[in-house]
Amino acid sequence: MRRRGDTVFFDEPVWVESCAAVGGKKEGEGPLGARFDEIGPDNRFGQKTWEKAEKRMAELACTHALSKADVSPAAVTCALGGDLLNQCISSAFAMRGLGVPYLGLYGACSTMAEGLLLGAALISGGFADRTLCLASSHFCSAERQYRYPLEYGGQRPPSAQWTATACGAVLLRREKTKIAVTAATAGRIYDPGVTDSANMGAAMAQSAYETLRIYFRDSGTSPGDYDLILTGDLATVGHGLVRQLFAADGRPLGENYRDCGMLLYGPEQDVHAGASGCGCSAAVLCADVLPALAAGRLKTVLFCGTGALMSPTSANQGESIPGICHLVRLEGGR
Repeated sequence: MRRRGDTVFFDEPVWVESCAAVGGKKEGEGPLGARFDEIGPDNRFGQKTWEKAEKRMAELACTHALSKADVSPAAVTCALGGDLLNQCISSAFAMRGLGVPYLGLYGACSTMAEGLLLGAALISGGFADRTLCLASSHFCSAERQYRYPLEYGGQRPPSAQWTATACGAVLLRREKTKIAVTAATAGRIYDPGVTDSANMGAAMAQSAYETLRIYFRDSGTSPGDYDLILTGDLATVGHGLVRQLFAADGRPLGENYRDCGMLLYGPEQDVHAGASGCGCSAAVLCADVLPALAAGRLKTVLFCGTGALMSPTSANQGESIPGICHLVRLEGGR
């Protein structure tokens, strides 16, 4: 493992052993619905509250990932995960039942990328043999915490995003598989001064641009060197802003640049600007991108998780919304 600038390069790669995605009814109706490991018949997953439903999603995603790898929880050195709720209760309570050492994370929608970065570093550094990385979100639990109860029926502006009811889990290990984690860039916090919590794409766009710019500098590569550059979750507003920033920089992004917030739902599903939430990028990664890498349909992917680091308290006090982006390079078809 060596470091250049803000980027760590894994000379001996860390490997993806398995992955799983679980989603709600709306996610199952989207273009990636058939690729999920499990879709709930409704958003409650047999539970009495939205928060318990999100915990159940995390449990199911972890169970599927472990089952695919044919390993028990005892074989996992530690789990790294988080969600959008106060004190990350969905992930923490799911780990209570799984019984593995747990490191709780909060990176908002960047949580899955942050988990992969740290999980790979732990394995590369000799501190772990196998790590389980997960991230989840639930539309109803997030709405209750960040905005209004669903019964309020408030109007949503066109820039608003729909929090995904989904969870993704990835199992990393030291031994070789078909998908390698070969580099990672930890993001810095950038704050463009956006105060509108219904326009998170604008709040996060600069952080995505800066992390990608730093990675290209550190790696000596350019956007055209990758099959897919995937941010998440900027949706249509933030995606367009990142394109503008790179165009102004003299390095326009091509058709290989996409965003998870634009992939999870179809245009007929009326989610305004697109999807958001920790579970969005985690589910798109696990349901679509990692299987494509394993099958050789993709060779090189930059997975760039973007997060809006706000809370109800900061929003009510008039604070602006800082953004962060963590990047993980994935290589497949090996």
